Amino acid sequence: MGQIEPNQLSRWFDAYGPGLVLYARQWLPVGSAEDVVQDVFVRLASQRASPANVKAWLFRSVRNAAIGRLRSRRRRARRERHAAAAQPGWFEHRPDDLVDVAAVQDALTSLSDEQREVIVLRLWCEMTLQEIAEIVGVPVSTLFSRYKVGLAAIRERLELSCKTNRP
Repeated sequence: MGQIEPNQLSRWFDAYGPGLVLYARQWLPVGSAEDVVQDVFVRLASQRASPANVKAWLFRSVRNAAIGRLRSRRRRARRERHAAAAQPGWFEHRPDDLVDVAAVQDALTSLSDEQREVIVLRLWCEMTLQEIAEIVGVPVSTLFSRYKVGLAAIRERLELSCKTNRP
């Protein structure tokens, strides 16, 4: 057991890498399996000394990391499902509202992410297009176009909603 040499790490990767990815794919899709294997090799490279049985250490580490990542994904998916089910609407209905709250929420969710982002920041957060441009990293002209097209889409959906809800 001595310091791990870079060329030794490369040989281990060549010898065990494909098998480790295949092993991790029992729990994860290929891209995530490859990430787990890479992370394990980074951990191995950062160790002061090589484990007594490198092959066993690699496979055990990949197994633990893959199962951990799978559990994490499952917990996140479960949390997101619960949050989505429990999440109240964006707006509260008030008796004096002139528009249907559900229709406004539907109109907003029908927009692209980019359009919705600029509209929410502009209208509800009261930001200028210049401020939004600094946050999003997009030219003001592009934001203006997204804002204009998004508002037109909301207007169209709300008009359609009003027509279909008339007695």
